[in-house]
Amino acid sequence: MDPVRVLVVDDEEELTSAIVERLNLRGFAASGVVTGAEALAWLEENTCDVVLLDVKMPGLGGLEVIQRIKDSHPGLEVILLTGHGSAQDAQQGISLGAFDYLMKPVKIDTLTQLLVSAADRSEEESR
Repeated sequence: MDPVRVLVVDDEEELTSAIVERLNLRGFAASGVVTGAEALAWLEENTCDVVLLDVKMPGLGGLEVIQRIKDSHPGLEVILLTGHGSAQDAQQGISLGAFDYLMKPVKIDTLTQLLVSAADRSEEESR
């Protein structure tokens, strides 16, 4: 079985690097970027199964990024990350097509289970 391919998008560079490293150690194929614009550019050149996307980022925020992802890659699953405890943003993200959302700090075991579930759904939708 191929590893689940994950794009991690968070403006906190240290957090992005730490999540990417931990996912790769657990057998995922993870990459990371630190802006919404970088995420959209990355997706034009690469493929992944799931995007882990921070909601609150300067410039192009997570909610706008998920709209653009769903327009150009409708079957790609997105999991939102928020550190601000905003249930309203999370619910808006779900209405825009997010698979689910997690609050920071995230437990790696919870994250990996959710990534596998999202990748499974993404695979089913692509059939």
